[in-house]
Amino acid sequence: MGHDRPKRLSPEARKEALSVLSGWALVEGREAMSKRFVFRDFNEAFGWMSRVALLAEKLDHHPEWSNVYKTVVVTLSTHDAGGLTELDVRLARAMDAMAS
Repeated sequence: MGHDRPKRLSPEARKEALSVLSGWALVEGREAMSKRFVFRDFNEAFGWMSRVALLAEKLDHHPEWSNVYKTVVVTLSTHDAGGLTELDVRLARAMDAMAS
């Protein structure tokens, strides 16, 4: 992957991405999307976070997230681009796949 700055998604592309991503929603007041993941227990939540962290490091794209026991709330946005990009969509898809 080159070091080109990721391009922000157009409003149409954002809408399209959200229509195929299950459970993700735009964040009020900023160009970001978020989702609440609920696991069986803390162990499962933390294991998932560990797997996602390895991928995030590979993509050099890190989520904003918080964990309380079995719940992880994730917010994605590309800070360099000032909004949502294809990187956010890729990470969201991977998170969903790893959670199922």
